[in-house]
Amino acid sequence: MDQTSPSVPNRPQSDVSQSVGIAGLLGLLFWVLVARNWPQIGEALNLPGPRARMDGPYAALCTILFAGLPMVLVTLLVDKAHLRPSTGIDWKNLRPRKAALDFTITKLAGLWATWALIAAFYSIARWYWSGQYLFAMEVLAGAALPMFVLSVPYVFWLDRRMIDPRDGSWHFGAMLIGREAYQPQEVQAHLRAWAVKAFFCAFMISILPGGFAHIVNTDLAALAGDPVRVSMFFIEVLFLIDVHCAMVGYLLTLKPLDAHIRSANPHLAGWLAALICYPPFALMVTNGPLDYHQNLGDWAFWFAGNPVMLWIWGGLLVLLTGIYAWATVIYGIRFSNLTYRGVITNGPYRFTRHPAYLSKNLFWWLSTPPLIATSTSVADAVRNTVMLGLVSATYYWRAKTEERHLLAEDAKYREYHAWMEANAPITRRISAMIAALKARRSVQKLSS
Repeated sequence: MDQTSPSVPNRPQSDVSQSVGIAGLLGLLFWVLVARNWPQIGEALNLPGPRARMDGPYAALCTILFAGLPMVLVTLLVDKAHLRPSTGIDWKNLRPRKAALDFTITKLAGLWATWALIAAFYSIARWYWSGQYLFAMEVLAGAALPMFVLSVPYVFWLDRRMIDPRDGSWHFGAMLIGREAYQPQEVQAHLRAWAVKAFFCAFMISILPGGFAHIVNTDLAALAGDPVRVSMFFIEVLFLIDVHCAMVGYLLTLKPLDAHIRSANPHLAGWLAALICYPPFALMVTNGPLDYHQNLGDWAFWFAGNPVMLWIWGGLLVLLTGIYAWATVIYGIRFSNLTYRGVITNGPYRFTRHPAYLSKNLFWWLSTPPLIATSTSVADAVRNTVMLGLVSATYYWRAKTEERHLLAEDAKYREYHAWMEANAPITRRISAMIAALKARRSVQKLSS
């Protein structure tokens, strides 16, 4: 395609406004400040209870409420996402109760069977019963009964309003009951979507408490004047924002919010590329196949004694982490891996289709430069560089599998993809470089 004459003149409008993510960010930061200053708040208001900072795991879990509720309100009151045709809901024409009940019974059978399969998976997978995952299992076990009870009125209420109640849960239920025709591809899509939620919800819940407790208890006065500690504090705050906003996205996959999972990646390569980036399958962990930290010093080690470079390098790492967190916040309530839940075209997605992957990989290359090893061993330097190169290649592969899924799924994403190829500052230049390399290889082949 001619990059100077794009086939799509204007960047497609994002399915989520920036105000949704901003509202969630403000709510999250409000709760962090409350948790940090609870002793003073309790004293000023003469509240009962201990005068201590709220740094426990359930205080961390409360960030989901404080971030999620503002996002939901903006989604409904400002974006009015519940009125979009993509919800599949007709708010004006209610289905008769008896007709809706027939759909609801079948759908609940499929939904409850899905949850039973997830519970069985958690029970069998041994990594869920040690370390930080124990908190996740505690939370999910406590949520099981309320979810079971509330699913009955919610599904019935929704089925009265759905234009076609035969979604993936219904098809799975129809397959199990055996009295109505079902579509196997709908069952497969349903199970893939819930597999994403099961895997990532447990992981995200497990990592909520640690970062939250650290931020709540950090002594800000002790950071003053130390570029390393100041930079690391802001990096940790940004990672907290990323994790907690992402958790909201994994939970609120609801049709009335137009945030439901339209499809989960159907390609095995997509799942492999994603899962090897997360425990227990992560290849980049210490002593893992792609561990690039052998005798490797970080930026603070190499610039020790040079405060100017420490401030500059630390600021650059904070900036990259900020882009990474921004790429999550801009999703609002629609963030999740391996799924299609609408098209995001604003925020950092104006500049590149994969701002999170790009900023994350640049962060790794700059925070722990692999070309120099503390052992002064050339072998260590070469090995670390190759391993980090393979990590970056993994994320490139992951990005391509996601694009393959989305390009096949939605014409709007195809428009966005074409616009980015021709107009986005970063994507356009990367595409031009790749095209030039391919052309050069073709010339070399012809001349050989």
